[in-house]
Amino acid sequence: MKQSTERAIEMIKQIPPGKVMTYGQIAALAGSPRGARQVVRILHAMSRKHRLPWHRVINAKGEIGLKDDELYTMQLLYLQGEGVVFTDDHRVNLAVCQHHPSGRDLPFDPDMDV
Repeated sequence: MKQSTERAIEMIKQIPPGKVMTYGQIAALAGSPRGARQVVRILHAMSRKHRLPWHRVINAKGEIGLKDDELYTMQLLYLQGEGVVFTDDHRVNLAVCQHHPSGRDLPFDPDMDV
């Protein structure tokens, strides 16, 4: 497994309840700034295996990115149950709910090579 994939998995695990991160934000912090789609693939393929809180990852617009109605509703209900705030146009209020891990909060040393 690539180190950026391992970093992304560890970062997703660290998103606290009631907070969200974006696909691109996770990719950039994991060392792959153009790897938002890779984060989508990680969530799709590894959420169950690694017990990832997949519902806490959304797109850069603050929207739930899932197209399947049932999965969209499930993610919406999980986030609302954790107290995530949505705007009137069904977007997560990123100013309030976005998680911004800093150096000591990162589950890895950001100075190590990817």
